[in-house]
Amino acid sequence: MSVRIRLTRKGTKKKPFYRIVAADLESPRDGRFLEVLGTYDPMTEPAAINLKQERIQYWLGEGAKPSTTVQSILKKQGMASA
Repeated sequence: MSVRIRLTRKGTKKKPFYRIVAADLESPRDGRFLEVLGTYDPMTEPAAINLKQERIQYWLGEGAKPSTTVQSILKKQGMASA
């Protein structure tokens, strides 16, 4: 099972809110996930980002690969991604 750290979209039309989750590579964007790792709200200025750093480090250590968007969020927060 390949695990990807990625975003799932929540919120309403034109007001997106995202959860950062660890999910199986083959599950759909808003489908089943393994664990919620944080949140990302791009509608605030500056964008609000909350991360569970210990759990993200755990999943990266287990071989999970972040999506390009999540990788840039981790880079902004000063977390080294694998």
